[in-house]
Amino acid sequence: MKTEILKLIEGGLEKNPEKVKSYARLISKKLHSQGEEKFAERILNVLNNKGAHPVYLDEFMTKPVDKDSRLDMVEVTMSDEFKDEFVLPNLTKTKLDMYIQNLKKRDKFIDLGLDLPESLLLYGPPGCGKTSIAHYISKQIGLPLVTAKLDGLVSSLLGSTAKNIRKIFEYAQERPCILFLDEFDAIAKARNDEHEVGELKRVVNSLLQNIDNFNKNSILIAATNHEKLLDPAVWRRFSNIIEVPKPTKSEILELIELFTIKMGNNFTNDTKKLGILANLLEGVSPSEIKIICINAMRRSVLLEEKSLSYANLLYQIHLSRDLSKDQVQLVRYLNKNGVSQIDISRTLGISQRQVRNIINIKGEDNCGK
Repeated sequence: MKTEILKLIEGGLEKNPEKVKSYARLISKKLHSQGEEKFAERILNVLNNKGAHPVYLDEFMTKPVDKDSRLDMVEVTMSDEFKDEFVLPNLTKTKLDMYIQNLKKRDKFIDLGLDLPESLLLYGPPGCGKTSIAHYISKQIGLPLVTAKLDGLVSSLLGSTAKNIRKIFEYAQERPCILFLDEFDAIAKARNDEHEVGELKRVVNSLLQNIDNFNKNSILIAATNHEKLLDPAVWRRFSNIIEVPKPTKSEILELIELFTIKMGNNFTNDTKKLGILANLLEGVSPSEIKIICINAMRRSVLLEEKSLSYANLLYQIHLSRDLSKDQVQLVRYLNKNGVSQIDISRTLGISQRQVRNIINIKGEDNCGK
């Protein structure tokens, strides 16, 4: 609780009652979890808020807004109900678990003089789970996630953008939370880019200054799909950097199992079919795989199937690639990937005789027959 006590003292010296209340409630919550119920209750009584929920959502009601657009610049979410629906490579998972343990052991590190910034930069292709990881960390630590909304942060006037950045950091500093800067490259581009105007470079300078001040006792997470666009100085502001890559073939199969677990499937024990699926989905992001699985399960429900069929999953993979819905191509695609004629007939809603005729046709000139 040493970090929280420091923030509490800061709030008192700054004459910031909201900051004092926020961290006092967090201390009360931690005391309660350690069996100090009476002392925890006394703190809440002093705050004159006996019914306070440990999440203290009321502290987040007044959000910073952009002066011109009047849009909220942050979104506050509580991750209590977050479902851990992601699969990560072993190295990524190990680094993530270590980061979370570091956050949980902050007091011990302070005692040893190892008070490093607890900032984290996530990078990798879109749809691979960076936002999910931020919510997962929020759930594990028990703090709200304050996500900066770039549509409200980036103003048409770049001078206002710098002010908006400062407002967001000040807002997050005043209450116990995790500040999450998604699509980080939009405001942290390299200052040596000859295509960027001078004012935008000053925005990056402002961002770096705010990160330096914020990093002292607060938790900052940033995520980007375009790490090569980031200013070199940005990387030095993060004590923890984790890559979130696209899934490997084995992870693709884990994702299929995860996303179809409620319905089940008819191909889990078929090594050959699993290998085909892994090959077809190689290079596809987890978010895309999830959409494919959901669409395939919906179709299985419409066909009154009790579990997800291999044929339906293949069908959705085919559609996800914007390939032709031509019946002949679909039949041949399913047949090539090991779907029986009976299952092709059921999946496409055509007779087995039509399926046989299409499969037996030779040559492209007869494809339309």
